[in-house]
Amino acid sequence: MCKSGDYKLSSLDDIQSIDKYLGDNSKVNWQLQGQPLFWDDSMVLTMAEGTSGTLIASTFYVWYGKICTNLRTSQGKGVVTAFIMMSDVKDEIDFEFVGVDTNHAQTNWYSQGVTDYNQGENLTVSGDTVSKSHEYCIDWTPEELTWSIDGADLRSVKKSDTWNSTSNRFGFPQTPSRIMISLWPAGLPTNAKGTVDWSGGEIDWQSKYMQNNMYVAVVRDVSVKCYDPPAGIKKSGKQTYKYTDAKNPTNNTIEITDDFTILGSLEGSGEDPGEASKSTKTATGAKPTKTVAQVPGGNPGGGNREAEPTSAGSQQTGAAGGEAAQTGTPGSGQKFDQGIATTAAGVALGPGLDKVGGSTLAIVVAVFGLLVL
Repeated sequence: MCKSGDYKLSSLDDIQSIDKYLGDNSKVNWQLQGQPLFWDDSMVLTMAEGTSGTLIASTFYVWYGKICTNLRTSQGKGVVTAFIMMSDVKDEIDFEFVGVDTNHAQTNWYSQGVTDYNQGENLTVSGDTVSKSHEYCIDWTPEELTWSIDGADLRSVKKSDTWNSTSNRFGFPQTPSRIMISLWPAGLPTNAKGTVDWSGGEIDWQSKYMQNNMYVAVVRDVSVKCYDPPAGIKKSGKQTYKYTDAKNPTNNTIEITDDFTILGSLEGSGEDPGEASKSTKTATGAKPTKTVAQVPGGNPGGGNREAEPTSAGSQQTGAAGGEAAQTGTPGSGQKFDQGIATTAAGVALGPGLDKVGGSTLAIVVAVFGLLVL
């Protein structure tokens, strides 16, 4: 269920690594893949050569609400910073920041994985996206979707304008979604050519925009204001969202229940969770049922760009309208399986660096020396 609140993301206290999370979102609100640093009440997303960057995702779902983050993006060709909403059926709402264009935020939305790039629109950011933090907000209601920057509404899309006669449904994000913020390497040579071109080219791992062999982006906080669910939906509880029709996962086929799954181990799944320990049984005693137990992998932000971009860093254009516009599936691109990032001095940048000292502190200071320029 949705959880309103202000989330500071300044340590690992409310965050759990993907290789430990067993699906109990009553214990932590955020799930992590990668090697972040923590400094000055902020999370530093890092991306070193040989890694897939950093991804943080909410363990809870939002089904309509206003979601904001204060963010400073990374810079450089092939480098993408993203702030998105993603549902289990791949409804998606995006802010994306391509590292070769630090004056714009790219916005888009996708319905159930249909990647129609004609829906994209670039929004101008005052100053740039790197040198200072800006507040980016997604205001999502059952009838309208609005993107804003620093308090100014810059783009809106109405559900009523998204009817798709081919699929016989509204092509509008309408299913419970998780918040995801990431720094990822779109410009890897192993990615689809369209993805690499869209991101400005292959990543330069000796770029002047790196510090201590890392690209970095900074997330100060995330705020969530949950809206009421649509009128008339079925409610048999108040803990979880559940699809009642897997073949038609829309606004009208979701039930609010008390069903809850906790995996017995990382080898478990929603279909076969295994035996959970007594300490992780649900407080209500409800029988565990299906849930998603891990962050959707892949490249958040609309999947691989197979078509040619109009210019480096510009919003991708694709096939015209309808189901035929699909050129990739979210989750089919680069998977977030990070290695351990190390500096030239061999210092491991592990996820537990909320309390730093010695040479590691020097690394953090050096990183922020770049950011405050």
